This record gives sequence, structure tokens and C-alpha cells, in this order.
Amino acid sequence: MDFHYSVTTKKTVDEAVQALEVSLQVNKFGVLWQLDLPAKLQEKGVDFITPYRVLEVCNPHEAKKVLTQNPLVGYFLPCKVVVYQADGNTYIGLPKPSMLMNVIGDPALAGIAEGVEASLIKAIDEAK
Repeated sequence: MDFHYSVTTKKTVDEAVQALEVSLQVNKFGVLWQLDLPAKLQEKGVDFITPYRVLEVCNPHEAKKVLTQNPLVGYFLPCKVVVYQADGNTYIGLPKPSMLMNVIGDPALAGIAEGVEASLIKAIDEAK
């Protein structure tokens, strides 16, 4: 079983991020923060030029549900979605919330995680 979900797109990283921001909003997720990884590394003197973005996303209602059920879930929040370029392709992906919740070992979280995962996968598929 894969721990992540990933798709390829013909869009540039910037185009994919823009499309993803729209599709996340439609699917009730907001982008809390976005990291332009090469820019940050270059700012620190590290030569890394591969386009790579990390978006931290959240659905506040779902976050409240899982944190109320088990505060350890906070170790995995907010959810991360990445957009990057490799081998001439642009990829959009995320670690699967269902797999992350398995680490905690709380079966009551499974259904919530699966719902969040389905919504995020839908948003990714709509953005590609």
C-alpha cells in the first residue's frame, strides 16, 4: 500500500499551484502557507534550483474533529501537498492521511482520515 498519492501534469509548477489553490478551495480546504523550497534554500546559501513547492492545507472543521478525537493528530497537521518538477515532469502529490493516522493507532480516526484523503485527492485530480 502506497503512503502517498501523486499525479503528473503538463502544467508548470506555478500553473499547477494556481490550479491547486482553486481546486482546494472548491473542496473546502484553504492554503495556510506555501513554501518555495528553492528560494528558501538559496536564501540560506544552498544551491538548489529544482522547482519545488510545499503547501500546507487545512479544512478547519475536519481539523477540529480529528484534534478533538486525539490531540496527537496535531503532529500531522496541517496536511501537506507538494508540487515539484522532476525528470521533465510536474508532479502534484501528498502523503495519504489514512496512512499517517495508522501511526497513531486510533481506529476512530480512520473514517475521518479517509474522507479528508478523498477530498484532497479530488482536489489534486481537478488541478492536474
